[in-house]
Amino acid sequence: MAFGRARRRYNDGGSYWPGFVDAMATLLLVMTFLLSILSVAQYFVTQEATGKDNALQRLNQQILELTDLLALEKNEKKNIESSLALLKATLAESQSKNKELQGLIGLGDDKTKTAQLEIAELNKRLKGEKELSEEASAQVALLNQQLAALRRQIAALNEALEASEKKDKEQQDRIKDLGARLNVALAKRVQELSSYRSDFFGRLRKLLGNRPGIRVVGDRFVFQSEVLFPSGSDILNPAGQIEMSKLAAALIEIGQEIPPNINWVLRVDGHTDKQPINTPTFPSNWELSSARAISVVRHLISEGVPARRLVAAGFGEFQPLDPNDSFEAFAKNRRIELKLTEK
Repeated sequence: MAFGRARRRYNDGGSYWPGFVDAMATLLLVMTFLLSILSVAQYFVTQEATGKDNALQRLNQQILELTDLLALEKNEKKNIESSLALLKATLAESQSKNKELQGLIGLGDDKTKTAQLEIAELNKRLKGEKELSEEASAQVALLNQQLAALRRQIAALNEALEASEKKDKEQQDRIKDLGARLNVALAKRVQELSSYRSDFFGRLRKLLGNRPGIRVVGDRFVFQSEVLFPSGSDILNPAGQIEMSKLAAALIEIGQEIPPNINWVLRVDGHTDKQPINTPTFPSNWELSSARAISVVRHLISEGVPARRLVAAGFGEFQPLDPNDSFEAFAKNRRIELKLTEK
């Protein structure tokens, strides 16, 4: 009966082995998945460390995933260590039972023979359990190495994330600085051009005098169309040619004083009233306004103004100064506007 009790205790201890096999299978699946995650993480660290917000978000997400895997690996390690401890306890119990059986040898031929068979079988099982224990110990050692590698990977990802965030911040600071410097430079250029524009308008006033139909509106010098052109025509009248020659003289003089780094132009805008026109030469007010602006530009070029400093544009009836339908409103809206500006 002592042999029977010993056999039952030994068989109960062997029931831990299936659980150990399940734990090892789970560990292999987790390690396979972990290696895939590490490969993906390395790819994204290489490709996405460019300072972009979406790359930073993906790196953060992968660090969270790797941290979760690290916690999972730690739990699996605990399970394997528990299984290993259980195997060692079973091995110790089997060794104790082996000694007990060794002590029973010599009590009788039948008992001796039975004990020897029990000992042989037990030694065979002990050998298998020792091999399993050694294999489990090797697996625990390998798992420790892999956990250390995983920690290094997480640390490397954190460093890459910090470097990417730092680089992105530096780029943003640099962009802000460049934007501020650009705004200052633009404001300075606008201020410089504004001073030359004021000077140009002042000289133009002296040259043109206080003639009716010529006035300053904001940053523009405005000629009523009747001062320059016959009704429905784009050909400068004699008086208009004289006025444009004065304008050319003032523009050439002021152009010599403007610094070369200011890329200025004189924009000539043609405008009409909203009364429709439909002639073979001018099918609409678009054509008439554009033709008048071009006519002024051509005259200025003939007076020596560089063509690259002139721009002609036609707006038709779509930019009125006075939206009313009176004769006075129509006269005010028919005009040529001059603006000294930057390209």
